[in-house]
Amino acid sequence: MPIVVNLDVMLARRKMRSRELAERVGISEVNISLLKSGKVRGVRFDTLAAICAVLECQPGDLLVYQAGDDDAPAPD
Repeated sequence: MPIVVNLDVMLARRKMRSRELAERVGISEVNISLLKSGKVRGVRFDTLAAICAVLECQPGDLLVYQAGDDDAPAPD
């Protein structure tokens, strides 16, 4: 997948555990874990905003686009 989630990096920088983030954002620790691993198909903007507020960061600090060979657009 061309979108890389750097939530674990930001948690480490803020010296915060997934459990604390989950409690402060109001979502389950399982959902935080799934987001960290990149195994989600989407994230609500309000959830992303809450995570950014708690971690005092921007969405671009958490999500990075990395194009690969298999990510090329299909020909018309």
